[in-house]
Amino acid sequence: MTDSHVSNSANPDVQVLLIDDSKSARRVTASHLTSAGYSVVTASDGFAALADVVEHRPDVIVADIVMPRLDGYQTCALIKHNPDFQSIPVVLVSSRDGLFDRARGRLVGANAHLAKPFTEAELVSTVQQCLADCAASAATEANSTRAKNAIATESGAEISADETQVVSPL
Repeated sequence: MTDSHVSNSANPDVQVLLIDDSKSARRVTASHLTSAGYSVVTASDGFAALADVVEHRPDVIVADIVMPRLDGYQTCALIKHNPDFQSIPVVLVSSRDGLFDRARGRLVGANAHLAKPFTEAELVSTVQQCLADCAASAATEANSTRAKNAIATESGAEISADETQVVSPL
């Protein structure tokens, strides 16, 4: 399951799940993230990472694309197809930086693509942007839900449990 759990006191509330089959890449990337104040959980492959997603419910996932058994694309797709975890931002990392690689990442639901080699600043900036985008999306969704509820209350309508239908009292 989890290879390690490291945190820095600067921002231990934000947890990053780091998935990479290379021990040295995990070590370096985890060091960059902990230096920036993130709590880091590492996994050596996609299968172990899936268990860690359930156990730790990370705020963001950074996953290498090229891994044996379950690659980054497959791992991302499985996470994004699960309603309980689909809102977790995923950053795919790879030495493959072509248009096709980026497009394939978007198709499986990745929020960002980071090309190797990357600097600590690029990594941290990408993670911060994903977290900011996720927070903005959550705020927009909450505002939309509040607006739907207000309209329904004023009109006497009811909103279905899944919030996809407004049922008129007429």
